Amino acid sequence: MNRTDRILADAQRCLMCYQPVCSKACPAATAPADIIQSLHLGNEAGARLRVAAQCLTCEDVRCEKACARGRIDHAVQIRAICRTLGSEKASAPPSGIAAQSGLGIEFCGVKCENPFFLASSPVASSYEMCSRAFDLGWAGISYKTISFYQSREVSPRFDSLPTSRPAPFQGFKNLEQLSPRPAEENFEILRRLKANHPEKVIIASIMGQNQEEWTLLARMAEQAGADMIECNFSCPQMAKQGLGSDIGQDPELVSLYTQAARRGSRLPIIAKMTPNTGNMELPAMAAIVNGADVLAAINTIKSITRIDADNHSSYPDIGGQSAVGGYSGPGVKPIALRFVRDLACYPPLAGIPLFGIGGITTWHDALDFLLLGCSALQICTSVMEYGYRIIDHLQEGLLLYMQQKGFTSLEELRGLALPKIVVPEKLDRTRRLRCEPDRNLCIGCGRCYLSCLDGGHQAIRWEGRRPEVAAATCVGCGLCTLVCPTEACRLIAK
Repeated sequence: MNRTDRILADAQRCLMCYQPVCSKACPAATAPADIIQSLHLGNEAGARLRVAAQCLTCEDVRCEKACARGRIDHAVQIRAICRTLGSEKASAPPSGIAAQSGLGIEFCGVKCENPFFLASSPVASSYEMCSRAFDLGWAGISYKTISFYQSREVSPRFDSLPTSRPAPFQGFKNLEQLSPRPAEENFEILRRLKANHPEKVIIASIMGQNQEEWTLLARMAEQAGADMIECNFSCPQMAKQGLGSDIGQDPELVSLYTQAARRGSRLPIIAKMTPNTGNMELPAMAAIVNGADVLAAINTIKSITRIDADNHSSYPDIGGQSAVGGYSGPGVKPIALRFVRDLACYPPLAGIPLFGIGGITTWHDALDFLLLGCSALQICTSVMEYGYRIIDHLQEGLLLYMQQKGFTSLEELRGLALPKIVVPEKLDRTRRLRCEPDRNLCIGCGRCYLSCLDGGHQAIRWEGRRPEVAAATCVGCGLCTLVCPTEACRLIAK
């Protein structure tokens, strides 16, 4: 990592404060928090656009003295970050982020102002929450799953895996089930949302306990004014067997309940699939053949995050006990992308619209799902971490990328990465690379040597506190490039 990257990386230490005091303290009113938070959320291009001319020469330290991070260790390097960002001229911004037609899509005949939806979860579980999200720019919501089954929740119900970066967690576990409200009350909420936000897209997530309930819930969803219905075949932490992911792992149950939902409504039906299976294509096919129009992947992964070393209970600890729960957040994104790719490349499912879900925090995460064939995206955990405000950075970052690359619509992006992911036997196995350390970047830490010695091919010698590569022995595996803290290791052709 070079000096520029190190300076910009300091934005990851930002606490993402609500009503940030650094901006309040800025004498020039340039809102430094907007710059730092854009960078924190992966929107570097947007951060560059926000750097004012005054920031490039400012010597006033009041923003950094006010920084809340300074009360924990030391303040974010706000001035250095702004100067570094301002050293390169930014492209002109798109006019009107929320109004840009470049992010508009048509999904199963339903017009959406952008591809970003709240996933069926705690982030979309009341009228007030969903209405606030709509006002901030989210295109739609999949409302927290409605059922006649009355959930009884535990307390606490969340846990996380901490991360080495300043952000709170890399993975999130939950034991939460379905909406605690009666079905009739929830459908009334959907009716109000549609009446007050007619341009937004309302998805009713439902889960029945038998065929009759699936049919009735679908009928009630349509009567409430929902635009689509999502069949929850995937919740992994139900307190009753035969629900949630128990359905999604069984193609026969998927067939039965999809048919039942279809009998109750003419609306587009989304089958939300579980990753708790080795092959998602079979239950997905069962859903499509029996009336579903869209596939959503993935829901959370069954998990145990960690164990208390003192009382030996798993987390979250509920009176000395816990249970397997659903894992989400950045840690599940690679798994979600794999399942999305599997569905997109399965010939019998060709052309079926895909909703991408799983670990989306930044615009680049969103782009990954789009490039693998998704048309629309659902987000939960990052909203729980940062709030609905991330929608601005998701939209702006994606628009600036499209502008830079010359794309005018999201449809032009969809699936572009699919041809480049092939079965292992099609990979070029004649290609040969080798490591060549950059002496100017190498700091002599020896990480590359240790990793190659104990985890690689013993191709690096350690001489005079510098690595020496045996070209004949090096196979170009790339391990050294991943562990090097300064990017001094690079691969070149043999």
